[in-house]
Amino acid sequence: MRLIARWFAFCLLFTTLSVTAAQVEGLFEVREPVASQDPGERAAAMGRALQTLVVRLTGKREAAQDPRLQPLLADPQQLVQQYVYEAGTPVTLSVVFDPVLTQRALREAGLTLQSAERASVLAWWLNESDAGSSLVAEDQEGAADLRAAAQNRGVPLSLPLGDLNEQLLANAETLRGSDAQALQDASERYAADALLAVVAKGAGDGWQADWQLWVADERVSGSSSAASQAALADAVLLDVGERLATQFAKAGAAQSLTLEVQGNDLARYASLQRLLEPFAPRLQAVVGSKLVYQVNASPDQLRSQLQLGRLHEVPAEAVDAQATPQAQPLQVPAATANRMRFSW
Repeated sequence: MRLIARWFAFCLLFTTLSVTAAQVEGLFEVREPVASQDPGERAAAMGRALQTLVVRLTGKREAAQDPRLQPLLADPQQLVQQYVYEAGTPVTLSVVFDPVLTQRALREAGLTLQSAERASVLAWWLNESDAGSSLVAEDQEGAADLRAAAQNRGVPLSLPLGDLNEQLLANAETLRGSDAQALQDASERYAADALLAVVAKGAGDGWQADWQLWVADERVSGSSSAASQAALADAVLLDVGERLATQFAKAGAAQSLTLEVQGNDLARYASLQRLLEPFAPRLQAVVGSKLVYQVNASPDQLRSQLQLGRLHEVPAEAVDAQATPQAQPLQVPAATANRMRFSW
């Protein structure tokens, strides 16, 4: 299969593709505040950083307290690729974990990890105060807090440009409403996978936010609170990251599935590899622009994950109607109920 993959890549060397699902940048870099550069303080910060990374990779906050992590938390530096202190108040320890070693260690501990290819989220975030309300747009006050929180929680986040029409649209009534049609229409030019609407305001000594998240036709809502605006952004993105992880890892027993994907080129092959990463993909055959994989997943899990790449499922009867004897791959297993077919 390695030879097939190399041959396929060589034949399609100069092709390109743009997909919406985003690969999280800096996925294995975590920043933790420290009181000093003392070795004991550094070891404790690395342990906290590893717990943050575990939540980021699994999409489950309770995973940070999993007893199976204890051997790794006892010596987190064994997974660290590099670290550096960053000046500020407080001083921050930036820790970069080794992706290969860390993922292997967590999987050997029995944890299920998400792919680095995740749903891109467009956030309509409105801050309310006695002086009025303001939309947090690109390059405006508050945007840095949202981007930092998104990176910390492993959520690919973008913000609207904040032009006059968007400023008029993004009021509390619209963002709190259950009908997202107006926001969806305004969001089309950003081509995101998910839409997040947030109304945040000061509450006593802290901040509170009501939020709604739309993924396709599904809507979930919640509320978050924190002591500061930056902490509130982190709390909301933690909640949203968990909901997205649940959405794209729906319940269902994993099984061995044969997956056919039509319409591939080199860039699509690379994107598909990233999308299928959580399901231990094994390339079985290459027939023209069609790839055949064996994966371990439930049908719902596979459908949700491939939705990120804008693939659509092809009914079996449509495939059978188009098939010709010459198009049947010799290496592909016989059709079964465990075969799923998709196309770009």
